[in-house]
Amino acid sequence: MAQKDTASKISKMTFEEALGELEEIVRRIESGEIDLDGAIQAYERGAALKQHCDTKLREAQEKVSKIKLGADGAVTEESVGTENDPPF
Repeated sequence: MAQKDTASKISKMTFEEALGELEEIVRRIESGEIDLDGAIQAYERGAALKQHCDTKLREAQEKVSKIKLGADGAVTEESVGTENDPPF
């Protein structure tokens, strides 16, 4: 049940919120601020946050690929890359 609650809370985060928390987790692990068990829990949460950030970036890329302003000011649809390209 706790994993569902955590996933639900993460899914409601903005990209910036998730990235900020992920950066804080990395800082805490790298500094040795937390013990091994805490580091494992933080790593698990970090993995979920990374997946959420990847999803948000993919969604943003899809929106950008659909909306493009032409030289004449007209909005057109154009792809920005292939599925093998990394997001942004």
